Amino acid sequence: MYQNLRRKWMLLFLGVVLGAGLFAVVSPLDSHSAQQAVPLERQIIGADQRPITSLRDLNNAFADVAESVSPAVVTVFSERVLPLRRQLNPFSDFFDDFFFGPRNRLPQQPREREYRQQGHGSGVIVSADGYILTNNHVVAQADSIYVRLFDQREFPAEVIGTDPKTDIAVIRIDAKNLPVVARGDSDKLRVGEFVLAIGSPLSANLAHTVTSGIVSAKGRAQMGLADYEDFIQTDAAINRGNSGGALVNVDGELVGINAAIVSQSGGFQGIGFAVPSNMALSVMESLIEHGRVVRGWLGVYIQDVTPQIARAMGLDRSDGALISEVAPGSPAEQAGLQDGDIVIEMNGKRVVNSVQFRKDVATTPPRVDVTLTVLRDGNRKKITVTLGELPSDMAAGPVQQSLEDRLGFRLEPLTRELAQRYGVDPSLSGLIVTDIDETSAAYSAGLRAGDVVRSLNRRRVTSLDDFNDMMSQMTQGDSVLLRVIRDNRGYYVAFTL
Repeated sequence: MYQNLRRKWMLLFLGVVLGAGLFAVVSPLDSHSAQQAVPLERQIIGADQRPITSLRDLNNAFADVAESVSPAVVTVFSERVLPLRRQLNPFSDFFDDFFFGPRNRLPQQPREREYRQQGHGSGVIVSADGYILTNNHVVAQADSIYVRLFDQREFPAEVIGTDPKTDIAVIRIDAKNLPVVARGDSDKLRVGEFVLAIGSPLSANLAHTVTSGIVSAKGRAQMGLADYEDFIQTDAAINRGNSGGALVNVDGELVGINAAIVSQSGGFQGIGFAVPSNMALSVMESLIEHGRVVRGWLGVYIQDVTPQIARAMGLDRSDGALISEVAPGSPAEQAGLQDGDIVIEMNGKRVVNSVQFRKDVATTPPRVDVTLTVLRDGNRKKITVTLGELPSDMAAGPVQQSLEDRLGFRLEPLTRELAQRYGVDPSLSGLIVTDIDETSAAYSAGLRAGDVVRSLNRRRVTSLDDFNDMMSQMTQGDSVLLRVIRDNRGYYVAFTL
């Protein structure tokens, strides 16, 4: 009886995986370089050439994917040099004078030493001539970077460009004929699909670790990890050091760049996040071509349609993106969009929520026409808008919101209007505290609305991007030291996250 039951379960399992297209030939990714990318030496045999008929076939199929993709995954080493000032002992001069009498001595300056902060992560080779995708936080603020390949060769790397708003970075090494990973379509990824994560978790000695799991969810956002969030969630084991590594489907195609974990212990707990490959590759192409990420701009402030808002507006569904304000002179205003419009489709694609709509607009190039379907006074209306280019100082909304939740205060770039409102010297530059929670640790430490933040942990900050980058490197329990200007005087405020 036990054997019959076991045989039935095995047949049921095989029935689930039968007919699934498991593998395709690994093909090179298009590159901006004139050099043609070369395929990996070992190609994956397609499912139409070798159907899955046993557990052994399934086992070999996963092994083939791991063997084929691993050469295109690298370990990324970063090093940052920090000055460490060693203070002199004032009591040494006192005892010298006491025992030997006062002596003329030259004033001594504190001695400086260097502290080398080292880290590592992972990366994915996407072109045969050395372009590598990784996470921004893997290479952020690094003074030097080098890469170790699958065959143990090491190369210094240069940063081509970074995008903290998606936590994506592009680096390059001077090498030719490198193995590359095939490009997948992350939009077609389905919840429940098998995926493999490949990277260097915890230690460089664990390079090319392969873990497996499924796609647990798609479109995860509002996690406080990046500005533009559309994460793939997976239960494939991802740990520190996996950042920047490959998430591949069962065809051996890149569908995500592993980015973060959610953990109460700091280790794997079955919840990992990856940046979708379509987003990562779009960012990469913009960084290579323009040196920055060019994003589309509509010029509206949006929010989710909650069930309460839906009832109040007489709607039978609580999806879409509600326009709460239209920016003057924006593409939205010129096209005729209005406050209170609910965007339910963009180019025929359903708009689920404000996060998805914001991402879809941002990933559409400027000067492209998009057709929006909106609900206005209960009636459907189609409006065509020519997108503009998103100004760099308008892209930090959700990150700032997450920082406000984390820190208990809100920062905005200091403008002449804000300086006048808070009575601040308009010649100052930096970030100004515009709101603060009176129950927060920052408030207890003395931070107040109207304070102008000039540095974080003794490092100068000039923009929200600077502040966000520095805060992204900090974790709960770390100390925060702010230098602020108040009433034209400098103050330090310290508190613990």
